[in-house]
Amino acid sequence: MTSRFSLHDDGSAGGEHDDEHDYNHPHRHPHGGVTGAAARAASMRALRWVALLTIGFACVEAVGGWATGSLALLSDAGHMLTDSISLLLALWVAHIGRRPADESHSFGHGRAEVIGAFLNSLFMFGVIVFIAVEAVRRLLEPHAVNGLGVMGIAVAGLMVNVLAAWILSRGAHSLNSKAALLHVMGDLLGSLAAIAAGAIVFWTGWTPADPILSMLVACLILSSTWRLLRKSLAVLMEEVPAELDFNRIGRALGGIAGVRSVHDLHIWTMAADRVALSAHLQVSAPQDWPRILVACQRMLSREFGIDHVTLQAEWPLPPPAGKTVPVTIISEDKHQ
Repeated sequence: MTSRFSLHDDGSAGGEHDDEHDYNHPHRHPHGGVTGAAARAASMRALRWVALLTIGFACVEAVGGWATGSLALLSDAGHMLTDSISLLLALWVAHIGRRPADESHSFGHGRAEVIGAFLNSLFMFGVIVFIAVEAVRRLLEPHAVNGLGVMGIAVAGLMVNVLAAWILSRGAHSLNSKAALLHVMGDLLGSLAAIAAGAIVFWTGWTPADPILSMLVACLILSSTWRLLRKSLAVLMEEVPAELDFNRIGRALGGIAGVRSVHDLHIWTMAADRVALSAHLQVSAPQDWPRILVACQRMLSREFGIDHVTLQAEWPLPPPAGKTVPVTIISEDKHQ
């Protein structure tokens, strides 16, 4: 019989149940190898240094923005603060994530990162609203800005961001550090916007440049915050990861030799970078199940990077043993 992929429950008879609960093996990424301990340690060191740099200079920019009257500096400080919180969350979650699964957390503690990212994004939406309201207020009521002071602090911030990018580029061996590198590149743009605002105010005296450019920085924060919120909500709502094709995976399972159909297929994200899958497979012969199970596990790991797999086998039950007594049912129409 040709294998097919069916997403509905077909009422097949139940067979045996096989789980692969591998909590302690190294994590595998799609089309990638196992992350080494040395690479993870380098990424952690890079994240620590960059977190210290960004959170330290975010405070400097916040004080400098208040002292110089520059909203552009304050908004850039908010942008750097966003990244600092994200880095601290990444470090905290990396520590929490080392804890093994226990009686209360059978899936482990990977969702801590997702919850932290969700709360972080909500906090940053508040920062964006503050910047937007303050920018409009300053456009309506111009505020004196020390352009030279703004330029000096923004140039220092640019140097800090260049240093942070260099550190991360040397230790970007994990998804966290690669994401942090993208955040730092956004901080570079924020520093350039603050430099431009200070230069315009210093050379022309046109103070609206400061709130206008601060709104551009707020748009940068809004873009990254919205992506973070969408990703965290997708995980919390147990959506199929965006990089995976649900139907393609179902067809791949149905294409394994000996699989007649696939139903009750579920794919979700257990943690920020680990995907789980469960499904019911109707197989042609019970004795083929061990081979089919191994083939499915290898295919899912190799082609889709899914290494936490729970598959339940089903097969048609044979008729009960014993002598069959034929029964003829005559409809009422035959008697008429």
